[in-house]
Amino acid sequence: MPKMKTKSSVKKRFKITATGKVLSGPCGKRHGLIKRTQKMKRTARGTQALTPQDGRTVKQWAPYGLA
Repeated sequence: MPKMKTKSSVKKRFKITATGKVLSGPCGKRHGLIKRTQKMKRTARGTQALTPQDGRTVKQWAPYGLA
């Protein structure tokens, strides 16, 4: 059997922690920031953990993990 390929977009957008959680950057920080509240912009910093259901989907797209 040939190797399965990892989706390139997943390599760029997600990280998997040692405990198996999937981290991603929050949405809403690209454009239109003038109409966002300061609180929304502040809470959208850094990374956030995906829900277990979404994390399962991301792990299917990265069959050998993300290095």
